[in-house]
Amino acid sequence: MFKIHSTITSYHLMKNIYKLSISILLPLFIGSVAGMFTSQAVPEWYYNLNKPFFAPPNWIFGPVWTVLYLLMGYSAFFIWTQPKNNLRDKALTFYSIQLLLNFGWSFLFFYFKQIGFALVEIILLWLSILIMIRYFWMISPKIAYLNIPYLLWVTFATLLNAAYFWLN
Repeated sequence: MFKIHSTITSYHLMKNIYKLSISILLPLFIGSVAGMFTSQAVPEWYYNLNKPFFAPPNWIFGPVWTVLYLLMGYSAFFIWTQPKNNLRDKALTFYSIQLLLNFGWSFLFFYFKQIGFALVEIILLWLSILIMIRYFWMISPKIAYLNIPYLLWVTFATLLNAAYFWLN
């Protein structure tokens, strides 16, 4: 009896380690790929833009995004490990949508140099984060709170994007 229980427990532990790894590594990977393309455009194009007075120094973006991706990944892990149901599936769908929009923004803004389209896209990103947080909240308010810094940062990034659009 103990051996069967131990095997089942071991299986669930390995399954959760797998889910945690995927949940953490996916946003970090997406951020890294977007960051590679972003870094290529910064020295050539971005430095020549008229910057708003509240633009933070470039070095701050990497650490902030790393923390946000870790929080995002952990919260997704928690949602993913909940019993499968319609609410959980909707929460994960909006998580995926916001992650794709997050990825796409860097390309629109930096790679394609489309500040206006990037502004429209980041507004959609902001809305999708808000919806994701709402679904996460219905499952676990504490886990939803982990995404508030992300929403605040994207709010700031939206204002920054709008200022770049206005100034350039």
